[in-house]
Amino acid sequence: MIGRLRGILALKQPPWLVVDVNGVGYELEAPMSTFYDLPELGREVALFTHYAQKEDSVSLYGFLRESERRLFRDVQKVSGIGAKIALAVLSGVSVDEFARLVQAGDVTALTRIPGIGKKTAERMVVELRDRAADLAGGGATAGMPTAAGDPLADAATALQQLGYKPAEAARMARDAAAPGDEAAAIIRKALQSALR
Repeated sequence: MIGRLRGILALKQPPWLVVDVNGVGYELEAPMSTFYDLPELGREVALFTHYAQKEDSVSLYGFLRESERRLFRDVQKVSGIGAKIALAVLSGVSVDEFARLVQAGDVTALTRIPGIGKKTAERMVVELRDRAADLAGGGATAGMPTAAGDPLADAATALQQLGYKPAEAARMARDAAAPGDEAAAIIRKALQSALR
């Protein structure tokens, strides 16, 4: 499944929302951080998505910002944390605030997030501290617009998915971009520049 979904917002009832894409309704779960910034019903919306398949279920999650999707995925890499707690984290604090709490080792503040106990908070600090700097400022799109469909943000995200570190991907995209460039052109120029 592609990592983006664009359509008409048909339902928003936390934590669920439905996006109508050419007559097909996609039901997604989303954190409150996404709900706060959703357009009104009947308006177009573009979401970053995360598809999760288990033995007995399939789930689709939606996020307005790539940094939120990345945090959702990273938090689930911590032992004992699943999608429900990852959504609670994003509903309780911003990506930047979460990164700050992890870097500071503020276990007390992390336990104020619903579903996070002391041991879970301690594991988060230990397992995510090295990655927290990448999360702060939005990671791959730090310092750039994060609206879905922004060619510069799309290019930086693609470069990160190719293995470049978030700050390096953002710099490469910014250096390669020219006015009017589409994401594919920015990516191509950035990769060509990296080979020189």
